[in-house]
This record gives sequence, C-alpha cells and structure tokens, in this order.
Amino acid sequence: MSENANLLLFALIAIIALVVLIAKFKLHPFLGLMLAAIAIGFHSKMELPAIAKTFQEGVGNTLGFLGVVVGLGIMLGKMLAESGGAHVVAQTFIRILGERRLPWAMLFVALIVGIPVLFSVGLVLLVPLVYALARETKTPLLMLAIPLVAGLSVSQGFLPPHPGPMLAIEQLGADVGKTILYGFLVGIPTAIVAGPMFATIIAPRMQVNLGDLGERKSSDVPSHQPPGFGLTMVTILLPVLLMLIASLADLMFAKENRWRQWADFLGSPIIAMLLAVLLSLYSFGYARGFSGRQILKFIEECVGPAASIMLIVGAGGGLSKMLERGGAGAAIADIVEHAQVSPLILGWIVAASIRVAVGSATVAIAMASAILAPVAAHTPGINRELLVLAMGAGSLFCSHVNDGGFWFVKESFNLTVPQTLKTWTVLETSIGLVALVLVLLLSQFV
Repeated sequence: MSENANLLLFALIAIIALVVLIAKFKLHPFLGLMLAAIAIGFHSKMELPAIAKTFQEGVGNTLGFLGVVVGLGIMLGKMLAESGGAHVVAQTFIRILGERRLPWAMLFVALIVGIPVLFSVGLVLLVPLVYALARETKTPLLMLAIPLVAGLSVSQGFLPPHPGPMLAIEQLGADVGKTILYGFLVGIPTAIVAGPMFATIIAPRMQVNLGDLGERKSSDVPSHQPPGFGLTMVTILLPVLLMLIASLADLMFAKENRWRQWADFLGSPIIAMLLAVLLSLYSFGYARGFSGRQILKFIEECVGPAASIMLIVGAGGGLSKMLERGGAGAAIADIVEHAQVSPLILGWIVAASIRVAVGSATVAIAMASAILAPVAAHTPGINRELLVLAMGAGSLFCSHVNDGGFWFVKESFNLTVPQTLKTWTVLETSIGLVALVLVLLLSQFV
C-alpha cells in the first residue's frame, strides 16, 4: 500500500471511530476530536512532542479568531433578547405584510433575528410570538412554526458570525463579505422553499393541538420600553454591513488606499462585532433603562453557554492542523484532484455524512472544514466562499433523533416524534438539497 493510501485509510478509520464515539457512546465531541487528532499524529510518525504542539497550535490559531467572534456574537444576541428587540422586529414585519402573509413575516423575522443569535436562542425568543399569533389569527400553528425554524436554520448554516460558517471561513481562508453576500443569495431562496412553500403543503395535512403548552407560551412583551425598529435593525445588521463594505472596498480601491484600509479595519469580523456589541450596550441596554449592573449580569450569563461551542470549534482546528502536518490532508487533495470530483460536492457529502451520523451541525462543519482545508489549499481556482456554503448545506442535512435541535423543535411546538420527522427532518433535508443545487448553480457565474 502506498504512503498516501495508508495515511488516508487511517484517517478514514479515525474519523469513523470518532463518529461512533460521539453517536454511540455519547463522548463529548471535543474529547473525540482530540483523540482522533492525536491518533492521526501517532500514525503519521510525527515526533511525540510535535503531536501535542501541533494540536495546540491548531486550537490556538482557530480560537484566537473565532473565540472572540463567537463570544461577541453571543453577547449581542443576549442584549437583543433582553431588550425586546426581537419582538419589535416581528411585530413590524407582521404589520407591514399583514395577516394573510404571516408565514412570510415569520420567515423574514427569523432570518434577521437569527443573524446574531444561536438557533436555540432564536427559538426561545420567537416561539411565544408564534403561539400568540396562531391563537389571535386562528392560523394553523405549523403555518407559522415551519417558516420560523427554516429561517433560523438557514441563518445558522450560511451566515456569519455563526460559529459554523465562521470556522469554515477561517479554515479555508474564505472572504467574509463574499460569504455573507453568497449566503444571502443561496439562503433566502432556500428558506422560502423550506419555509412558507413547505408549510402550505404540510400544515393542512397535520393538525397540532396548542393545548396547555400554547397557554404557557403566551406573548412575552418586556415591561420596559423596547427599542425602535430602525435602531434594532441597525444594531443587528451593523457587523454584516461593515463586512460587506470591506469586501466592496477591496474591489474598488488599491491595497494602499487609506479608505480601503479603514474599511478593512472596521469590517474585520472582530472589530465589526465589537462595534455592534458596544452599540447594543446603549441601544439595547442603557437606552432601555437597564443599569450598568444589570447589563454586566446579562453579559456574564451568556458567556458560559458559549464554552462548549468554542471547545468543539477549537478542536476542529486542531484536527485540521494535524491532518495538514501529518500528510493526510495533502493526500486527500491529491486524490480529489485526480478523481475530478467537484470540491463543492465533496464538501457537502462529507458534512452531510457527519451530520447524519453525529447530529450536531457544528461538529459536522468543524470536521468537514478540517478535512477539506488541504483540498482548498491545493486546488487552484476553487471558490472558497461557495465551498463554505456547500459544507453549511451539508451540515444542515437530515436532522433526526440524534440531534438536539430535533428534540428542541419537538418540545417547542408540542409535536410527536413522527410529526417532528415529517416536518423538521423533511425541512432540514430540503434545506441541505436545495442549497447544494443553488451553490452549484451559483458556481457557474462567480
């Protein structure tokens, strides 16, 4: 057996073992990724001190950037939640679009609110509104719930500053602004198909009883004065706008141009997120009547839940570095090049396989980007931004009972397991497939 084949076979065995450890034996993904990376290092015959140092370097390089971005993103989401800004955005879209277009209103609300918050946080924020609207307008619950979860899921999988896309951007060396732009081009049509269009098919065929759960989830409006719609939108979208402006400046100005330098500085993910969080301290905090002590408490409360995400993301960086230094990454890239397999399709298949086996979208994109990073480095002309989106699509494919999001959606909307499989699982599968088709289509033009 050739050296490349030997490296690839062992890397495949290590990754399969990793999936089994996480899915079957419930080992924490961080520990599993560590063990897989160390095993690959041993098999690659690296010097023993270099194995630990390589993993440490990979984790440090990844978290040095992503740890800050993810932490700031969670702070922004927390301030949005406490201020009542999500409720303001929802009510404004509903008022503009009217009752007849409520599913579309919920989709756009979820897409926008989902940009700064994690999927679970967005669900907690908006589920009470879904129940209130379903009761007040006599709209079937699933007509509103499906567009809601579709919008949140698309934001989670395709749009920075969410951990999955940001990790893939960092690993592949993609441009943040272009990824955001392409993410909207792919994500919005995908969310429309998986949201309002799918809801019109499934909602009439499946009745969900609101029952007592709906009573408990009545509309939760904050007692203090919430922020205005314009101020809320500016605060939420500020980092996205700054990143897009930076990418635009890169196209318009020479590298030494002062305007481009300022645009690149303000549009770097860390600075853009910092500015948004600082603005939120006023717009969602002091201006709403919260004291400095209350705002500090909000920030401290939200940092803890980010720890698990950061550990997984960091370990994914460590695995990527080990594959690179051990030679397995170059072997993967060589096979892909000679096999004439589209890296976009390969990225989707890898992420989707891990998603189905493990359940976690974050783990799926972390492992996929670690495996595909050498392919991106050794494949000239590859569109790295579209590769990020292809892996994002794969990481959302076919959520089922091994995914925490499956159970969260089930309990949030009082569904049975078969109902959740027919709604949430089909919805996520459609997102993965539709987005892949759109990525491949977009690759013909950019």
